[in-house]
Amino acid sequence: MSRASRAADDVVERHRASGHTFRAGGIRGFTLDQGEGPPVVCLHGVPTSSFVYRKLVPELAARGLRGVAPDFPGLGLGARPLAFDYTWSGLARWTDRAMDALGIDRCHLVVHDLGGPIGFAWAIARPERVLSLTALDTFVDVAAYRPPPSLWPFTVPVAGEAWLPVLRPPVSRRMFRRVALADGSSLSDAEVDAHFALVTRQDAGRAFLRVMRGFELTGARQAFYYEGLASRPYPAQVVWARDDPLLGLPRLRGVLDALGVVAPTVLAARHYLQEEQAPAIAATVAELAGV
Repeated sequence: MSRASRAADDVVERHRASGHTFRAGGIRGFTLDQGEGPPVVCLHGVPTSSFVYRKLVPELAARGLRGVAPDFPGLGLGARPLAFDYTWSGLARWTDRAMDALGIDRCHLVVHDLGGPIGFAWAIARPERVLSLTALDTFVDVAAYRPPPSLWPFTVPVAGEAWLPVLRPPVSRRMFRRVALADGSSLSDAEVDAHFALVTRQDAGRAFLRVMRGFELTGARQAFYYEGLASRPYPAQVVWARDDPLLGLPRLRGVLDALGVVAPTVLAARHYLQEEQAPAIAATVAELAGV
C-alpha cells in the first residue's frame, strides 16, 4: 500500500470513529451524529458521502442542534446490498426508515447535490416530519438536468466501469479541487483521496454505478417535485455557492422557483460548499430553525 493510500485510510478511520452504525430496513447504515436539541438531517450527493458534512455537523451541534448526516446505501461506510432499489424513490424510502431507526420524529432537513431529489421526495411524502428545509447546491428541474461531463460516463454501462479506474490520484485530486473548492489548498491530498475511497473502495464502486444509473429524469418526476414542494407547510431557504461549476444559474432558478424563495444566500465557494463554509451554513440553518 502506498503512503498516499495509508494517509487516506487514516482519514477514513478517523471519520468512522466520529460516527456510529445503525440498521434501517434491514440494511446496515453509518451516520455522523453530534449534539443535543432539534435534529438537523443532512443528506449528501455523489460522488461523496457523509464525509462531506464532517465539518458542518459539529458546527450545528455548537449551535444547540443535533447534526445528523447518514450515508446512503451504496456509498460511504454503509452497506452496499445487491438487492436494493438505488433509484431516488428507493433511497427516499430508505431515508424514512433511517429516520425511524435514528429516533428522529421531526427534523430540519439539509440537502445537497443528489441529496436534493432524494430528500425532496422524502419531504413530499412525509411533510409532517419536516420542520424546515435548507437546499444547498442541488437541482429540482430534473427533466432538463443532465450529469456534467465528469459524471456522465458513470450513467452508461461499460463506460462507467472503464471510467472508474481513472478516478485515482492524481486525476481525482485535480478534478475534485477544480469543481469542489474555491481554495484548492483548503483540503489535504489525504482528505480528497478519502472522498473517493469512501465511494469506491468497498466494492470497487459497483453500488455507486447503480446509484448513478437510478436517476429519475422524467417530466412526471419534475411535476411531482414542483407540486409537492409548493404545498409544503414548512419554511425553506436556498444557500448557494457563488462559483459552482457543476450546477449553475438554471439549476438555481429551478430550486428557487420550486421552493418559492425570492433570493438565495450566496457564499464564496464552489460545489462542495460544506468544505469551506460550514460555519456560515450552520448559521443559516440555525436561524431558520429559530435557535
